[in-house]
Amino acid sequence: MSYFDAASAAPLHPVARQALSASLDEGWADPARLHREGRRARLLLDAAREAAAEAVGCRPDELVFTPSGTHAVHAGVAGALAGRRRAGRHLIVSAVEHSSVLHAAETHEADGGSVTRVAVDRSGAVDPSAYAAALREDTALACLQSANHEVGTEQPVAAVAENCRAAGVPLLVDAAQSLGWGRVAGDWSLLAASAHKWGGPPGVGLLVVRKGVRFAPQGPSDDRESGRAPGFENLPAIVAAVASLRAVRAEAAEEAARLRELTDRIRARVPAVVPDVEVVGDPVRRLPGIVTFSCLYVDGETLLHELDRAGFSVSSGSSCTSSTLIPSHVLKAMGVLSEGNVRVSLPPGTPAEDVERFLRVLPDAVAAVRERLGAPAAARTAPESGADLVVDATGRRCPIPVIELAKVIGDVPVGGTVRVLSDDEAARLDIPAWCEMRGQEYVGEEPADRGTAYVVRRVS
Repeated sequence: MSYFDAASAAPLHPVARQALSASLDEGWADPARLHREGRRARLLLDAAREAAAEAVGCRPDELVFTPSGTHAVHAGVAGALAGRRRAGRHLIVSAVEHSSVLHAAETHEADGGSVTRVAVDRSGAVDPSAYAAALREDTALACLQSANHEVGTEQPVAAVAENCRAAGVPLLVDAAQSLGWGRVAGDWSLLAASAHKWGGPPGVGLLVVRKGVRFAPQGPSDDRESGRAPGFENLPAIVAAVASLRAVRAEAAEEAARLRELTDRIRARVPAVVPDVEVVGDPVRRLPGIVTFSCLYVDGETLLHELDRAGFSVSSGSSCTSSTLIPSHVLKAMGVLSEGNVRVSLPPGTPAEDVERFLRVLPDAVAAVRERLGAPAAARTAPESGADLVVDATGRRCPIPVIELAKVIGDVPVGGTVRVLSDDEAARLDIPAWCEMRGQEYVGEEPADRGTAYVVRRVS
C-alpha cells in the first residue's frame, strides 16, 4: 500500500519511535517534582524545549507544548484576543485557513467580536496588500497559515507580518504544514504547529508567543507550561516529537528537492493522461510534497475508494467525501473545481516507483468512475422557440448536475442558454469552473422553485 496522505498525518519517523521508547523509561515522572526522577524528567523537558525553540527560531521561554496543534491554535487565538481586548475585538483571517482557525474565528464572532476574512486568488494565495487594507484601529489579531493544507500553496507570511508589525498588530502563523521543512520567515508574533504533521506522535502541539506580545491565557489557571497548556505534560511524546523534528530538518533540503521533482511529475502528467482535469494550487510557491487536482464528472469519494483498492491512500477536499453538501472551503475560496478532487501528499522517503505506478493506475480509475456516473440521465424539458433548455438535477449531488450540463450543452445553438436546476451547494462552484474549463459563459444564478437555477450560455 502506498501512503500518499502525509498532509493529514505523516508516518511516525524512526527517530521518533526510538525516542518514544527510550523516554518511556526515563521521562515518566512529574517534571515539577524535586526528587531524582522528577529532576530527570525536567532535564528531558528542558532539553526538548530548547531543541524545539532552536528549530522554530525563538527563545525557549517563548515556547510551550500543547496537547495538539488545534489546541495550540485555539489557545493562541483566544489568549492574544484577550490580551489585546483594550485595542479592540477585530480579528483578521484568510479564507483558506485550517478549520481550527476558522472555528476560533466563529467563536469570537459568537462572543460579539468582528472578523474579516481575506480573499485569496485562484492559486490559493493572499495578497499582502489585502491584509494591510483589512487592518483597523480596533484590530486585535491577524492570522495566516504558512502554507495551505489542501493545495500546498505557500503564503507571503513575511510581507503580511511586516504590514501587521507596522500597524502594531500581532500576527499568528499556523505553521503546521511547513515547520518540518524549515523556519517560518518574517517578523511574526505567535506560531502554532502540530507534531504529527512532521512524523512525530499525535497529541503534541507547539505554541510560541513572542516576548512583548500581550497575551492572557483563557480558562482555569494552571502552573504548567506558563499557564498556556494546562495538565500533565506527555513527556515521552514531547521528546519523540522534538527528536523527529530535528531529524526531518536534517534531511529537509535534500528530501524537498526530491519530492518537488515527483510532485512536478504528477502536475505535468496527470492532465496528459486524464482528460478534463484541473491541477490547482500555485505551481511554484508550494510545499514540496503536495499536489492537488480535480477531475470533471467524478465523485471524489468513489474515486478515493477506487484508488484505495488499487493500493493508494490519498485524500480529497470534495464535498462528496463528507456527510455535508458544502464543498471544501479552500477550493470554494479559490474558485476552482471541487468535484473529483484528489490531494496527493507524499511523505519523505516516497519511492519514485510508487509515483509512476500511481500515474499508471489513475487513468483507469477515473474512467471507471466516470462510466459508472455517466449512465443516468437527468430529466429535461425540450426547448420551445426562443426559450432556454432546462435540466432538472435537483436531488442529485455533484458531479451529476455538471455531467448532465455537459450532455445537453450541444443541444442549444450558439448564444442559447441552459438552466441547470440543482439543490447541491457544490454546483455553485463546479458549474462556473466547468464553464471556464470548457470555454462556455457562466451567466449567473437565479432563484428557482426547486433549488437554484445556474445559467450557462453556449459560446462555442
